[in-house]
Amino acid sequence: DCNGKSLLHAPRSLPSNITSLDLSFNNLVMPHHGTLLLHFPSLRSLNLSSNALLVLSPAAFSNLGALRLLDLSSCSIAYLYTDAFKGLGNLHTLLLRNNSLQELEVPFFLPLKALFHLDLQHNMLVSVDALSLQLMEAVPQVRLEGNPWVCDCAAYPLQRWLQRRQAVQVTCASPPGLQGREVAALHSQDLGCRMKQRFPRGVSTAQQITVPHSNTTTSPSGKGGRSWPYLVGFLVAAIGISILIALAAKCKLFHKNFASYRHRPLPETSSIGGNPMEDGSGWDRGFSGRGASKSHPSAADLQAEDDDGFIEDNYIQPSEQLPEEEERESHLSI
Repeated sequence: DCNGKSLLHAPRSLPSNITSLDLSFNNLVMPHHGTLLLHFPSLRSLNLSSNALLVLSPAAFSNLGALRLLDLSSCSIAYLYTDAFKGLGNLHTLLLRNNSLQELEVPFFLPLKALFHLDLQHNMLVSVDALSLQLMEAVPQVRLEGNPWVCDCAAYPLQRWLQRRQAVQVTCASPPGLQGREVAALHSQDLGCRMKQRFPRGVSTAQQITVPHSNTTTSPSGKGGRSWPYLVGFLVAAIGISILIALAAKCKLFHKNFASYRHRPLPETSSIGGNPMEDGSGWDRGFSGRGASKSHPSAADLQAEDDDGFIEDNYIQPSEQLPEEEERESHLSI
């Protein structure tokens, strides 16, 4: 118990195995760098209330890993550094009432994994952001009374958070029309938030207004009014696919017919490389002059011999063709 001793620094003669230390109502000066207390690994409770601790330097309590309770009430604290409570992973209770805190930054809560009770009463808090409220969800007990809360639309997340917590005695300080009213009991309209009224698509304004001098109202179409664009899209897609299939089928049939018309009839030649009329007359003259018994095979004979419709490469034998010299001699003899 070292309270009320007008101490500027923590006494160095304290044993290192102490578990509780009361340094309240002194004039302690926080170091700008380093920790406030050294070599107290077993310390579980630390009371620093009513000291002129204007600013908590980063990692001021980083060597107090076993600390469970930290009382910083009435220390005129106006700002908390990001790492002000670094190393306090086992802290259970944090008392910050009767200070001058105007805002809570999100990183302030990150090192406090085991925090159970947080006292922020009678500070200068006017609002809390939604992310800080989300982090405070993990803290079972949070005291926010006595702060000058501004109950405008920015306080809507706080109002919802207090409703879920069933918190009481958290009242508005402004505007004047809401002064003294509990924040959790307000509605979004009271906070000045204009919530957009949601209507289903496809419902006209006339369907939502009651017809004057009549007891009947037109009911909104609901989801049915939104179904016709999907139906039209489905029909258009089905018709398009049908047209593509029909075009593909017609193109295939056209290609097949076009390929069949490309066949050409076989030439009606009786000799290789010759005119059928000239060859026929030449053969007749040659054989009539010499009285040869051989005759040229007719088209009917060829058709009779070749019933399978194919033409062989050696159908006309070389022996059946007269050489040019023999034909020339037959003409000279005539």
